[in-house]
Amino acid sequence: MLGLPRDRKVCEIGCRTIARPDYHRHVAISIAPGLAPAAALFRSLGDSTRLAILRRIASGEVRVVDLTGELGLAQSTVSKHLACLRDCGLIDYRVAGRQSFYALTRPELLDLLRSAEQVLAATGEAVALCPTYGTATDVPLAPGA
Repeated sequence: MLGLPRDRKVCEIGCRTIARPDYHRHVAISIAPGLAPAAALFRSLGDSTRLAILRRIASGEVRVVDLTGELGLAQSTVSKHLACLRDCGLIDYRVAGRQSFYALTRPELLDLLRSAEQVLAATGEAVALCPTYGTATDVPLAPGA
């Protein structure tokens, strides 16, 4: 524990390093194993492209070609993000002929995104200005938010 850099806040395996002013070294606290699924869910939602895809899918079924045109992204990029969301169980697809139509599997996801919008509204620009994760954007998470 003594060799950890003082500016390191979170490591790759989920330990948080805390510097206590009354203590001469950093203390590593591992995150409870029961939180791993929630952390994975939020990591899957932690990409602006995936959020844009989810926002579009929330308004109805969509094909990859629709997303590439609407988001201005390459087909490989859209497919990679759709695979991530599908692996997380957030979306699925149905095949019609040679096309795949993607849709949400969990309508509760819209409630989560709306709640996130409320938290963002309540905290003002604090999250966007966060030095670790913040990026100032004005794209709403949920449709109609």
